[in-house]
Amino acid sequence: MKLGVFNPLFHDLSLEQTLDKLAGLGLDAIELRTGPNSLKEIRSGAYPAQQQCDPAALLADAGKLRTFQNQFSQRKITISALSCHGNPLHPDRSQARTYHEAWRNSVLLAERLGVKAVVVFSGCPAANAQDTQPNWSIIGWPNEFGEMLDYQWNEACIPYWREQAQFARAHGVNIAVEMHPGFMVYNLPTMLRLREACGENMGCNFDPSHLFWQQADPVAVIKALRGAIYHVHAKDTAFDAQNLARNGVLDNTEPAAERSWVFRSVGYGHGALDWKQMISALRITGYDHVVSIEHEDSYASINEGLTKAVTFLQDIILREQPAQSWWI
Repeated sequence: MKLGVFNPLFHDLSLEQTLDKLAGLGLDAIELRTGPNSLKEIRSGAYPAQQQCDPAALLADAGKLRTFQNQFSQRKITISALSCHGNPLHPDRSQARTYHEAWRNSVLLAERLGVKAVVVFSGCPAANAQDTQPNWSIIGWPNEFGEMLDYQWNEACIPYWREQAQFARAHGVNIAVEMHPGFMVYNLPTMLRLREACGENMGCNFDPSHLFWQQADPVAVIKALRGAIYHVHAKDTAFDAQNLARNGVLDNTEPAAERSWVFRSVGYGHGALDWKQMISALRITGYDHVVSIEHEDSYASINEGLTKAVTFLQDIILREQPAQSWWI
C-alpha cells in the first residue's frame, strides 16, 4: 500500500514544484483534480486544477502529454486517480454539461495515462423535471419526499450513471464515487444501490471522514464494500461534545468552531488504533493501492496538517505490513 496526497492544497504551486514537495516528504503518489467543483469556477472559465492537470489540453497535444508523464516518472511518483468532483446531475443544463464534459475528458485522460480510477460525486438532481435547483432528501416522508427520491433515483441518477459506467468500462476505467452528504450516494446503502444498478466498475472512493460525520463505523463499511473500493482518502472528522449533544450530526452551523463536527487532518481526529483498524480492514478486503491524504482542515495550516498526516500514516502503514500467511 502506498501513501499519496490529493493536489488541491498545492493549487498555488506548479506541477513540478508540487511533485518535488511530495518527493521530499517521501510520498509515493498524487491524486490529480481534473474538473471544476463550483459554479464560481464554471463562470470564470478557469479553475486551479488546470494549472497542474488540464485533461482537454493534454488530450489535444501528444507532446504536452509526454512531457506531463515524464515529470512523474522522473520522480518515481505515480498518479493514484484523477478526481472530477462536481454535479453532472445539476438541473441547470449548462452546469451539468460542464461537469459532464470534465468527467468524460477525465476518463479519456485516465486511459491514456494508465490510471485505473476516476473519483466523482454521484451528483444531486432536482426534485422533479420542472425544478431549477438540486434538492437533497434522505427520507421518504412526507410523501412528496418519497416521490422526489423516486424521480431522482429512477429518472436521473441511475440512467445517467448506468450510461457513464458503460463509457468508463469501454476505456478500462473504474468509477470511484465519494460518499458525501448532499449527493445521492452518501452512505453504504446508497453506494450499493448505485453499484447494483450500474455494474462492477461502479465502486467507491472511500473517505472515512464522511462516515465518521454520520456516526457510521468505517471498518464495518469497508468490509461490506469488499471488492468495490477503488480509491481511498485519508481525512478525519472531529466532534465538539457539547455542540453535538445540542445539535446532532446534521448541524450546519457556521463558523465551524460552533458546529457539532469539523473535518480535520489525519492525526487530529481519531486515534492511531482507529486508523490501524481501517488500514488492516482495507488490506483484508483486497485493497492494495494508494491512501491519498486530503487536507480540508480549517484549524491547521497546509504545512502543519499535511506534515502531521504524513508522519501519522507513514508510521501506521509501515508498521501494519501484512505478516506471512502462516494459516494458509
